[in-house]
Amino acid sequence: MKINVLVAEIGSTTTVINAFNGVNEPCPTFIGQGQAPTTVLEGDVNIGLKAAIEDFKKSLNIDSLEYDDLMATSSAAGGLRMTVHGLVYDMTVRAAKEAALGAGANLHMITAGKLRRTDLLKIEDIKPNIILIAGGVDYGERDTAIHNAELISKLDFNIPVIYAGNVENGEEIREIFKETKAKLYITENVYPKIDELNIEPTRKIIQRVFEEHIIHGPGMAKIREMVRGPIIPTPGAVMLAAQLLKEEIGDILVLDVGGATTDVHSVTDGSEEVNRILISPEPVSKRTVEGDLGVYVNLGNIVERIGLDNLANRLSINIEELSLLVKNHKPIPDSNIEKRFVEELTLEAVIAAVKRHAGKYRHMYGPSGKKTIAEGKDLTNIRHIVGTGGALTRLPNSIDVMKKIALSNKGNELLPNKEAQILVDSNYIMASLGVLSKEYPEAAIKLLKQSLNI
Repeated sequence: MKINVLVAEIGSTTTVINAFNGVNEPCPTFIGQGQAPTTVLEGDVNIGLKAAIEDFKKSLNIDSLEYDDLMATSSAAGGLRMTVHGLVYDMTVRAAKEAALGAGANLHMITAGKLRRTDLLKIEDIKPNIILIAGGVDYGERDTAIHNAELISKLDFNIPVIYAGNVENGEEIREIFKETKAKLYITENVYPKIDELNIEPTRKIIQRVFEEHIIHGPGMAKIREMVRGPIIPTPGAVMLAAQLLKEEIGDILVLDVGGATTDVHSVTDGSEEVNRILISPEPVSKRTVEGDLGVYVNLGNIVERIGLDNLANRLSINIEELSLLVKNHKPIPDSNIEKRFVEELTLEAVIAAVKRHAGKYRHMYGPSGKKTIAEGKDLTNIRHIVGTGGALTRLPNSIDVMKKIALSNKGNELLPNKEAQILVDSNYIMASLGVLSKEYPEAAIKLLKQSLNI
């Protein structure tokens, strides 16, 4: 059998293969899916990749398979580990953080101001894949970024370093890293002026660096033997798909509830009304990741948030039965009560993650009386809420779960309203279509709309 494009999603535990035909034609099609355990620990992810392809062949009952392109997204081997170092936390640091998260990074350390010896020890322990240095608006403060670059250069890591700070420092930064093992990338300032974010150039550089360097890490070194197309971090691929959808159907919120984390992606300019009273800028495309909200690895955190008595009441069972559910919890629920249990965990994860992602109205009181301001990301203009990931694409009542986002608003939160349309990535291919969009954007949007039943 001949396939146009295979896209591999190489996760920490599972590798999934999605197959697509007709990517250069008016009506592209999703052919099917195969999966197998990821084999990072064996030192070669290609083993798991080949096993996933064999599983796909078995699902179609075919003996041979040819394909034109093989692309990939990856969150294996810990994903894209980054540290970010800027000047003022609410300004350059936050801008650099937004760029890194939007590119699909896992942020292990964020610092504001000049680095200290203890900070360097932490960086050494983290062993990041990429270090991002920012600091100072263009033609503003210079010393902090130079100080931090000098200290980081002395670590002499053989890893990429990205500089996205004050444009005046470019030559100085090049000089600092000239004799080091680090590969230096210099891009536009993430915070060129007060209250102006410029995160897209840095986001693109991070994804490029990921493809050039990170895939050569332990367990990933042989991936280029099979994958001929783009390789990007899985959360970054979801963001690409969300941005593509925004251009097609309007402002969008994407929820990905997983076993370990819950990711929230929003692509929206917000409303004019809120923008007039917003006290600091927010990126159009924003990602947050909640490392304590997972429905398998971190289910204990969510059970604690809900409370045992409350959760037992919701499920109409006693505490002993609930304790058994928690103790015997499986990655994929089988029985109705197990599915109801995971739905309650998913609901809690969704509401908590979206509220952390979204901003709020605040009332301030002064000599002239009460004044209302807004801070954080404005989601009030969201037109579509999309569920992807295992929980929201496989649970029977996921649409009802997402409808409760608007109903949870206490009145001061910048959440989507009840008119937002709920969509489900029924084929669970959003991340794959994000990487597909790098080469075949028209096919990607058509396949996305098919999966979302638009």
